[in-house]
Amino acid sequence: MTNRQLFLNHVGQTSEAPLALEIVRAEGCKLFEADGKEYIDLIGGISVCNVGHRHPKVIEAIKKQLDDYLHIMVYGELVQSPQVQYATLLTQYLPASLNSVFFTASGSEATEGAMKLAKRFQNRTQIISFKNSYHGSTQGALSVMGSEYWQQAFRPLLPDILQLNYNSVEELDNITERTACVIAETIQAEAGVLVPQNGWLKALRKKCDETGTLLVLDEIQCGFGRNGTLWAFEQFDVVPDILLLGKALGGGMPLGAFVANKKIMDSFTHDPVLGHINTFGGHPVCCAAGLAAFKVLLNEKLVEGVKKKEALFISLLHHFKIKAVRSRGLMMAVEFENFDLNKKVIDALIVANVFTDWFLFASNCLRIVPPLTISDEEITLACKKIITVLDAL
Repeated sequence: MTNRQLFLNHVGQTSEAPLALEIVRAEGCKLFEADGKEYIDLIGGISVCNVGHRHPKVIEAIKKQLDDYLHIMVYGELVQSPQVQYATLLTQYLPASLNSVFFTASGSEATEGAMKLAKRFQNRTQIISFKNSYHGSTQGALSVMGSEYWQQAFRPLLPDILQLNYNSVEELDNITERTACVIAETIQAEAGVLVPQNGWLKALRKKCDETGTLLVLDEIQCGFGRNGTLWAFEQFDVVPDILLLGKALGGGMPLGAFVANKKIMDSFTHDPVLGHINTFGGHPVCCAAGLAAFKVLLNEKLVEGVKKKEALFISLLHHFKIKAVRSRGLMMAVEFENFDLNKKVIDALIVANVFTDWFLFASNCLRIVPPLTISDEEITLACKKIITVLDAL
């Protein structure tokens, strides 16, 4: 049997018609299939590979850590230098109040940990999230996901969850002294790149302050320069109480984290002790890879080039079948009339050696979230192929 047949037979599936491309190698902004076909990668593992696939510095750090040790103990009890060094460097590039990092193995687990932390620290039960939000697929994260379509098959979910409309100032009055936390994506990704409007994020911060509610900002997709600044919240003059990180955090390895003030984070140390534990969170190889990738992001000044590359994409994506292009940095949604057209475009692009996909809550939009290392030549070629495909449909 071929690997594709074995994949379909023995690997848990998430759709009835997976793409089933057999990728055997990835470098920079390119994917290579078993038959030698290469693709321009416009999704970078969905905001994971911000410094490109297999950056030499990341590979070097992984190999070095492999020679030292792999897993040695459940997270949080032993001093493991990759965790310590990475947490220290991260907090040097965050506001002073975000000074304690709890590493997890994924973004979903970061959401789960933050929800527990807020309830424990606040001694409150209500959590507020927003419609068309995505914070992961585990049971707790699913409870704050903003779509009944994705939730309905798995109820009952967590109680005392209230969902509001993103960008609605009026609905912020639902935040009260019984709200433990409000969790929001700084920029809604799966909704098709929706940006906070008219000071909404500052109004949300103000309401949380007035009610003593913790503000949790999810930058799992939009962190690490994706939106043109190191952290998206910098663009809105707002600082969260808890920050969610994932995806690009690991430099291509599985890693998540929630970051808070140490006073808040220390709630997990007592009543009960071991209030939150994680076997593989902050795995030393993943932290070594993430630390190396973060240094690459900083040293190669990749964030500084994001806006210019965004502008190049926008200048080239003009076609009468494109209804709109919503973007913030290199997080872009190319909107079409409907999902059927979008799916035809995605499928045709794969044939034309360009790899992309759609959004969970905006299925009529084509996703563009490439490695931040994508070259002007790769952008120009990818856009040319998008326009050629649209001409042919």
